Amino acid sequence: MRIGDAAAAAGTTPRALRFYEERGLLPPPVRTASGQREYGPRDVRRVRIVRDLLSVGLTVEDLARVADRLDGLVDGRAASCTDGAAAGRDPAGGGIASARLAALDAEIARLTDLRVRLAARLTGTGDARG
Repeated sequence: MRIGDAAAAAGTTPRALRFYEERGLLPPPVRTASGQREYGPRDVRRVRIVRDLLSVGLTVEDLARVADRLDGLVDGRAASCTDGAAAGRDPAGGGIASARLAALDAEIARLTDLRVRLAARLTGTGDARG
């Protein structure tokens, strides 16, 4: 299927497919004789998985680090979910998902502190944390 059809089937845009390809999240598609991209059902499944992982807070950079493991998720291999991209482990053994959770927790703590300080100023109670 052509890029517009593949994008629609995956719930995204042709621009996003080109972006995923540029970032290594989607392998370069087969080209027709006229040079147009040609996608198959497996490509659409991969884009859906990428979009799902992005929707839970992982970044494009996170997924690029484990792009080689996305095929396991596309193929429905459960081990890939526990040992690969979904679990967030990169080849160096660090946890991408764990690191993303820690970053989110730190940002929540920062925003909570900011909210407390702003609320204190609004109520005139002041805040010694500065």
